[in-house]
Amino acid sequence: MVNRKWVVLSNTTIGTLMASIDASIVLISLPTIGRQLPGSNPVILLWVVLSYSVVTTTLLLSFGRLSDMYGRVRLYTLGFAVFTIGSGLASFSQTGPELLAARVVQGVGAAFLWSNSAALLTDAFPPGERGKALGINQVAALSGSVVGLVLGGVLTTTLGWRSIFWVNLPIGAFGTIWAYLQLREMHAPERDVPIDWVGNLSFGGGLTLALVGITLGALAGWTDPFVLGSVGVGVALLAVFVFAERTVPHPMFDLTLFRIRTFLAGNVAAGLAALARGAFSFVMVFYLQGVLGDSALTAGILLLPLSVGFVSAGPLSGWLSDRRGARALGTTGLLVGAVGFLILLRFPAHGSYTLLGGAMAILGIGQGMFGAPNRAEVMSSVPASRRGIASGIGITILNAGTLGSLALAFTILAADVPRATLQAIFAGTGSATVDAGAFMNGLHVLFAVGLALLIVAAIANALRGREDPSSSVGVHFSRTQPAPKLPSMGVHDGTSPSK
Repeated sequence: MVNRKWVVLSNTTIGTLMASIDASIVLISLPTIGRQLPGSNPVILLWVVLSYSVVTTTLLLSFGRLSDMYGRVRLYTLGFAVFTIGSGLASFSQTGPELLAARVVQGVGAAFLWSNSAALLTDAFPPGERGKALGINQVAALSGSVVGLVLGGVLTTTLGWRSIFWVNLPIGAFGTIWAYLQLREMHAPERDVPIDWVGNLSFGGGLTLALVGITLGALAGWTDPFVLGSVGVGVALLAVFVFAERTVPHPMFDLTLFRIRTFLAGNVAAGLAALARGAFSFVMVFYLQGVLGDSALTAGILLLPLSVGFVSAGPLSGWLSDRRGARALGTTGLLVGAVGFLILLRFPAHGSYTLLGGAMAILGIGQGMFGAPNRAEVMSSVPASRRGIASGIGITILNAGTLGSLALAFTILAADVPRATLQAIFAGTGSATVDAGAFMNGLHVLFAVGLALLIVAAIANALRGREDPSSSVGVHFSRTQPAPKLPSMGVHDGTSPSK
């Protein structure tokens, strides 16, 4: 049994890393794909990147609830297989629309992986080791987005753009077989609970339309009728979802989890942090390639300090949070990240890379100090029977924050740089037409917004209340047995989650 937890950690870390890398690896390869793949117009290219995140974000919550009902290991293993199949389809795509469809399949598989990883780790590791385990896993998740930029440049340059999907095939096949043979359910599924069809359909449809509208609005303008209609209908469906979840007997989204102060404050802080810095790697790719004219490979390498800072701080912060709690460490990490944005406010259009690299390293360290402790504390605050949906909620908030950050970045930059130029940079073809001063003005506004959001996130994190790092936090309730009223400081009832 001692070895079982390390099997869970190693398998979920591989799965999370692979899914995270694929969220960004295509970005660097877009210019090559656009030149070589028939039917790859600018809109198709943009959605080859965005569709993966939109699909994953939309499905995470539903898949998290389904995993509580039908087994976390079963759906996690299915996700590995689906992701691998999607990678194979993407590598053999003959047209732009075919590649887009394959990316949707990949997004479905990634949703299964992300929605179950944290729940499996929380089930497998005792309270005193969860921060370390989730820290290692989250290092893989967040650093993968930067590693993908470098790996995409290397593979595309040496083996062609299709190789960015080939690399997933042996890893995915191995991970699927390994998960099937070695992972074991540590929580009894709730097989007698019916599926909440109203909640699933209203949430999936509403979030999809809202995210599509927000991302298109940032790219094409906020007065477009399709944008306004998508956002309006999406918000209306999400309102239906909230109403339905308060009335149906077995909701997919357990709103009572937000009565747990640690769960609420931790997710609010994580969402604000994702909104603040979720698009940072993307806009820096714009800067390095579109303004400075660097190659895709060079741009990816120059972004490494962000990943190095995070990888350095993540596991250490997880280990410290197991012993001293998450509140002070996470709040400090958010403020450290704010210092990184403060430094970037002084960065000129053609400034020294030493200053830029140092600021990125500080941002990465701050993110590492916050991410793992917060994730461990949030997951430990919920009952064992709700860890699947809790994991889905957490990753949904992170992904939605990242997509919102991308929309925010496009909107802010478009105030100084024409949207057509931004789209050209996104596709890797606009370096000759970029006004460096105007672009940097937009970046400075974006960095100032990121600074403010991280300060607000730090305040929200500090208000989570005092926690006991040596115990597993949780409350026990169901829809048929009303939840108790929690104390104002968010202190739990002192019991451990049921196993």
